[in-house]
Amino acid sequence: MRPAALDDSPAVTELLNAVDVLEIGRPETDLHTVEADLKHPEVDLARDSWLAFDGERLVAYGLLWDESGGERIDVDHYVLPGHQRAGELVLDALQARARERARENGAGRAVVHLHLNVRPTLDVRLLQERGWGVVRRYHVLRRPLDPAGDRPVPPPTGVRVRACTAPADRARVHALYQAAFAGHFDFQPRGLSSWLHDVDADGLDWSLVWIVTTDDLGDAGFLIARDDRAAMGWIRSVGVLREARGRGLGGLLLRQAFAAFAARGRDTVGLGVDTANTTGAPALYARHGMTVHYAVDTWEVALPCRP
Repeated sequence: MRPAALDDSPAVTELLNAVDVLEIGRPETDLHTVEADLKHPEVDLARDSWLAFDGERLVAYGLLWDESGGERIDVDHYVLPGHQRAGELVLDALQARARERARENGAGRAVVHLHLNVRPTLDVRLLQERGWGVVRRYHVLRRPLDPAGDRPVPPPTGVRVRACTAPADRARVHALYQAAFAGHFDFQPRGLSSWLHDVDADGLDWSLVWIVTTDDLGDAGFLIARDDRAAMGWIRSVGVLREARGRGLGGLLLRQAFAAFAARGRDTVGLGVDTANTTGAPALYARHGMTVHYAVDTWEVALPCRP
């Protein structure tokens, strides 16, 4: 085992795509996504990343980052099914480092979250033996696109949708994001500069980010989409302020994204949703033709540590 470096990105991408094929039937991990993870501002690669090899072959990978500055720590873990011992070594290293990060933050425990496919290549008994349990389930949804049928829909009277091409609109989307997702499971408040890194602002096509405005409320919701995934167009986030929900604004934003991707020649669009979301998002996506591609569980463990 050794830490990862940025030039390991192609090998990590190859490993993650091998896991994708086993878990969801096809490769869906892009090189730029792995590079962005390894460049995460809360990651010190020398201490927060692990590569495990069998000879020259990369067989397991772990990454840890801390966005809370407190007890909450996030980790990624990938392993090929025939190499569970390597996966176990990476898992133990992740746990030890999570305790250390939480202790450095002055917390008395590390509450660690890991997202895994519901049929993962990792033997989940390794997690269960260490006290991990499933606390949430997410669905990755997808929908076919049709250039003839997916066209922009005129907004109703008193409602406008604008693309975020003006620099000031980036701050508006950030503010809307923080307000719309506050109180959601696993939400971590982020300042503007940190959030801009999270959404890869420098590489984001801001013409695929929209704000919806109403005459009575002003800016009331947003949608962030990306067109840099090989597998499909991707909707990263959709949010509507609490006081503006139930007025069709989320559906309007979805149709805007569907039309934009269809016009670009995309044949599929996807997004992720918390199945326990209480805002009605799962039903909204179902009404707009989105179906389950695969499911992901959030595993959690609380690791005591002395601050």
